[in-house]
Amino acid sequence: MIPDRRLIYHLAAWLLVGIAAAVWEPLQRVWGAYACALGFLLVLDAYSLRSGAAIRVTRQVPATLSLGVWARVGLRVANPASVPVRLELFDHYPTSAELEGLPLDLAIPAGGWAELQYRIRPRRRGDFAFAPAELLIRSRHGLWRRRLRCGEPRSVRVLPNVKAVAGYALLAVEDRLGQMGIRVHQRRGSGMEFQELREYRQGDLQRQIDWKATARRRKLISREYQDEKNQQIVLLLDCGRRMRALDGDIAHFDHALNAVLLLSWVALGQGDAVGVMTMGGEKCWRPPLKGATAMSTILGSIYDVETSPHPPDYLEAATRLMSLQKRRSLIVVMTNLRDEDSTELVPALELLRRRHLVLLASLREAVLNEVLERPLLSFPDALLVSATHHYLVARDKAHDQIRGRGILTLDVEPQRLPIEVVNRYLDVKRSGLL
Repeated sequence: MIPDRRLIYHLAAWLLVGIAAAVWEPLQRVWGAYACALGFLLVLDAYSLRSGAAIRVTRQVPATLSLGVWARVGLRVANPASVPVRLELFDHYPTSAELEGLPLDLAIPAGGWAELQYRIRPRRRGDFAFAPAELLIRSRHGLWRRRLRCGEPRSVRVLPNVKAVAGYALLAVEDRLGQMGIRVHQRRGSGMEFQELREYRQGDLQRQIDWKATARRRKLISREYQDEKNQQIVLLLDCGRRMRALDGDIAHFDHALNAVLLLSWVALGQGDAVGVMTMGGEKCWRPPLKGATAMSTILGSIYDVETSPHPPDYLEAATRLMSLQKRRSLIVVMTNLRDEDSTELVPALELLRRRHLVLLASLREAVLNEVLERPLLSFPDALLVSATHHYLVARDKAHDQIRGRGILTLDVEPQRLPIEVVNRYLDVKRSGLL
């Protein structure tokens, strides 16, 4: 138990009466009576806190939370005692999350209960835990407060923003892929698997016409093709120090994880197998998988991967991937390319290109465009804009050098990465490059 503010006021008043009694003797009896009454009230008020031990707290929280997404946590506080209770509640949520709605002041009647909510927004991925809630129970006369821990600990997983992928999935189910920014084209030509025969349509290529079926039916019949299935996609994810750069309040690495999830979902839906490998930090390898459980397997492999303060070793990662992935695949390298990286990255990409089709997806800092759009109000502003232009020119030269070696490239802002990498994957499928 700890003293409440009201008790401190009473003790201060008793002390003042004692000082006055030392000067004026008739007040000594008042001071003594005050002491006896206050002592009796302290004991009686402390005894009233015994009912606080019966309070029960139950927490309702999802087993998984999404990074950067607000979630509600529900609390039910029950008071089975025969006397009402006033208390202050604070739930010990994961400290890496933002918080809204705590602490809470409650007045619960005898035999009653209260339900309340607060919101948290995870700022890190991984496994975290809620500790028991902390209660400060006020005594009946407000002289004491009793500190208690109530409720059970609860473990939660903070995953990449799977809600965004779920939203894309919903749009796809409703046949509104255009709202996602993903382009859907009619697919024709070589490199596709035969799907069915149909009547000739204006615009069909001559090589699509099935002359045997045309002769049997005495009208033009065309072959309908679909994208080849059973291809393999491997996502090579940079976990190095540059992926720690922030775009708003979300790191580049977390934007890359969102791109991994969306591309995995789309590729698995196309009948392809998807694998994941990391470099520049914790080493993770998940061979290409397909089927109903592949998405959850990929998510379980990468949800708690963190960046490291070390730079990636591109050549070592490429050599390791070449030894692990024998079948020709689309290798998507997600990193943050700088012009000084060319001497290290280009040999690694050329090594991968000997067997695989390689796509370099580089994240460009959104702040660069913001700098270029600012008004020039001073000489330092002009220097900053000039340096930004110089940096972008050097960056473009690095990408041109890589494209000149037959490697596909993307250079986009982090928020656009998921959509753009899926569009490029669909372009590859449509063109039959893989």
